[in-house]
Amino acid sequence: MARSRGARAALGIVAMGLVVTMITACSSGEASTGAGGEPSGTSTSSAPPPKPVSLSTGPADAAVDVPPGQPVVATAADGKITSVSLTNPEGVAVAGQVSPDGLQWTNTEPLGYQKTYTLAVTGQGADGATVTKTSTFTTVKPRTLTYLSINPLDGTTVGVGQPLAFYFDEPIADKPAAEAMISITTEPEVEGAFYWFDEKTVHWRPQNYWTPGTKVTINAEIYGKHVGNGVYGEEDRVVTTTIGDAVVHEADGATHQVVTKVNGQVVRTMPTSMGDAQNPTPTGTYVLTEKHAHMVMDSRTYGLSLEAGGYVTPVDWAFRMSNSGIFFHGAPWSVGDQGHRNVSHGCLNLSPENAKWVFDNSKQGDVVIVTNSGGPPLQPWDGFGDWQIPWDQWVKGNR
Repeated sequence: MARSRGARAALGIVAMGLVVTMITACSSGEASTGAGGEPSGTSTSSAPPPKPVSLSTGPADAAVDVPPGQPVVATAADGKITSVSLTNPEGVAVAGQVSPDGLQWTNTEPLGYQKTYTLAVTGQGADGATVTKTSTFTTVKPRTLTYLSINPLDGTTVGVGQPLAFYFDEPIADKPAAEAMISITTEPEVEGAFYWFDEKTVHWRPQNYWTPGTKVTINAEIYGKHVGNGVYGEEDRVVTTTIGDAVVHEADGATHQVVTKVNGQVVRTMPTSMGDAQNPTPTGTYVLTEKHAHMVMDSRTYGLSLEAGGYVTPVDWAFRMSNSGIFFHGAPWSVGDQGHRNVSHGCLNLSPENAKWVFDNSKQGDVVIVTNSGGPPLQPWDGFGDWQIPWDQWVKGNR
């Protein structure tokens, strides 16, 4: 019996040891504390400090020969622009504007040629500190300036055949650059292309006649920009024009009739007399340009002397078709020939009544199509002979 009690006691001691061991084992999973009282197994982290603002400007500091048409730009990163000062040599500030998000400033006033400017930009970073960056640059001295004239004029209504014509007064060496400066916006949208007639003249037209009602805006931003060989733009130009009704005069040298259609509908048929066998009217598509209620037609201005059969003749109701002297005009002296034979020096003779009707009911840009006159093709450079050039040739640009 005594031995049995000892065994039981030993079992109890073993059981207590197991309990202690289990408690110890469970406790071993708890994190221990370090000297500072923090759990030694816990890591601490914090956000990076706010960055100072970073400013960049263009043109670069000390830059020379800067085109005045190049924008002056200041940008901010990790902060915002708080103030900008761009001053000319006289200390006068150049106007500019900060973007709504405060990240960029651009000048809104053009710079001058051959001037030194000082730019000072201040920005504030996410850290609350302000930074100022200053720079200077000098604009270019052009060899010469070029002025751009545009046809049609601003605010006009023109016909469906009207090309957009641009005339520089200096030869243009960098033609692609010049084209890139001329923005043409149409409503509705119309695809078109430029074509150079010489070193100073470029036209733009669509593939086919314009659609009546089309609104055209020309924005020629040439000021301060280089078009090659030291030539820079003198002045920006903006022109708006509207395409009016489609007026097309179909002149047939075989029937001696002019059939006028407005928006595709025949509205008038008129007898005419074109150029005689010695002076045949060129065939092709003309575009009306300028008109004169009264003018003196002088063949000497087109190279035909009086001794060679030329003339100096007053006429009424003249509408120019070409620069080589082809007009619609009143010709009371040839009324008996009109509708029967061609007797003019190349013009389209009409009765005074019909010439007045054309004068009153036609506009710049309206189309005249001459067929069966026996004459050579109209040259594309003669007036607005643009439609004489096939589209696949036109889009190549003739640079």
